[in-house]
Amino acid sequence: MALETSPAAPAPVRQIANAIAGWVDRLGAVWVEGQVTQVTRRTGMATVFMTLRDAVADISVTVTCARSLYDSLDAPLVEGASIVVHAKPSYYPTRGTISLQAREIRMVGLGELLARLERRRQLLAAEGLFERHLKRPLPFLPTRVGLVTAPNSAAERDVLENARRRWPAVRFEVAYAAMQGTRSCAEVMEALARLDRHPEVDVIVVARGGGSVEDLLPFSDEALVRAVAAARTPVVSAIGHEPDQPLLDLVADVRASTPTDAAKLVVPDVTDELRGVAAARERLRASVAARITREQAGLDALRSRPALADPRSLVDARVEEVASLRDRARRTLGHRLDRAADDIGHQRARARALSPLATLQRGYAVLRDADGHVLTSVAGVAGGSTVSVRVADGRVHATTTGVEADPVDTTGGNDG
Repeated sequence: MALETSPAAPAPVRQIANAIAGWVDRLGAVWVEGQVTQVTRRTGMATVFMTLRDAVADISVTVTCARSLYDSLDAPLVEGASIVVHAKPSYYPTRGTISLQAREIRMVGLGELLARLERRRQLLAAEGLFERHLKRPLPFLPTRVGLVTAPNSAAERDVLENARRRWPAVRFEVAYAAMQGTRSCAEVMEALARLDRHPEVDVIVVARGGGSVEDLLPFSDEALVRAVAAARTPVVSAIGHEPDQPLLDLVADVRASTPTDAAKLVVPDVTDELRGVAAARERLRASVAARITREQAGLDALRSRPALADPRSLVDARVEEVASLRDRARRTLGHRLDRAADDIGHQRARARALSPLATLQRGYAVLRDADGHVLTSVAGVAGGSTVSVRVADGRVHATTTGVEADPVDTTGGNDG
């Protein structure tokens, strides 16, 4: 029933909002089909929020459901899944929005397919097949590039032409396989195994153009995913276009958004490398030239010093010093020799003064008997005895005629 309103008697906002809520509420529970474009699941909240978009028109509506209903689904909801929802429309006057309160959710068509793929992805991820630490780096310049693709396909042309344009000397080992259909998975696995056994193949590219989710199903096959994970050679996945992401993209060592991008990843650009080599050569030359200039400047600085400019100046400056030291050494040595000579003369004179020969030279003599004993007293000599007299320059042999003793000196003196 329409509200009676006029410019003079307008209805307040709350009345209109309550009327809209009543009209929406009378719509009752409905079945709605659409595509999930967003899922918001906040931690600690009992409600899950989704956005359901019409498959044809650009129209969307918010859907809420209990967490228990969301968790009870056989496969988790993913963006892009098509679903049928049994929901009760509700209008929230405070926010002025309409949403559907879901009571039942069913997967249909492509949505069910995406759900199965998501479940498979979760299982393989739980095994660790997609871990980052398992990814192997691509070689800088592979000896030979393996390519798995369909014969005479646009993907093959893109990879070959772009790779050869970047590095003309690149060599390919192409293994053809069906890239869609029931035979695709087995043929791709066989081609992958053949290239993985090739001794010269350093990297393998699996390339195919874009396609629908159904066309790309073989590249999400569990057997193919495990074969890529077990391959010894790094694998580049170039399946579909940027929005496409089969499970092969997750297990491959490198994902290329397109076959053209794969060609850029597997070989370097010869122009960039030559430019880099030229730049490195110039840096090396500049470094060597700077080093030579620096060392030459150091040599010039050394040679400019007076000692190296005229090395004889050092010798000339020391000639007089050497001569002075030599003269001083000679004088010192002469003085020491003179003192030593004087000391020797003194010692010789003292030795001579103490020598018995010197005593003899002063007129003394040494008297010995016939047996050679020195006679110091007349008591041991008798008249007629043979004696030997030692004087300064020889000996005198004589015979005594008599012996006379000196009188005893009671005063202690000596008359000489």
